[in-house]
Amino acid sequence: MIREYPDRPIAAVGVVVVRDDKILLIRRSKPPKSNSWSIPGGAQELGETTEQTAVREVYEETAIVIEKPHFLDIINYIDRDREERIKHHYILIDYAAAYKSGTLRAGDDADEARWVPVDQLPHYHLWPETEKIIYEAIDRLEDRVTGKAEG
Repeated sequence: MIREYPDRPIAAVGVVVVRDDKILLIRRSKPPKSNSWSIPGGAQELGETTEQTAVREVYEETAIVIEKPHFLDIINYIDRDREERIKHHYILIDYAAAYKSGTLRAGDDADEARWVPVDQLPHYHLWPETEKIIYEAIDRLEDRVTGKAEG
């Protein structure tokens, strides 16, 4: 799979993992967005459902096992170079999930992994779309816990 200057978009999954009042973040080791903080995730593999990708990517990057992921949204990430050529194009399928088990450790495409209190998120300079999806996930998971119907 060609990730830089691809000939078509790449399907990828991101997962907002919630544990108590904390969000699981990783510091990415590879482009795009190297050294940036984000939610765990990565490219979907052939024959894998997006839910399976969510579970696999969270485990590979953090050693955390999640409960069944719940769909949130689809976001396009299109990165252009100085000549306006498309350098990266990902279709990001985002999920929310609750922590199930595991001891946190960075692995695979993550240089670092942390449980971050929600009120500390602004200190991590997240991509605005990532921050937006985190708050959407928190609302959706709270609705599931309190029994509110999704609207």
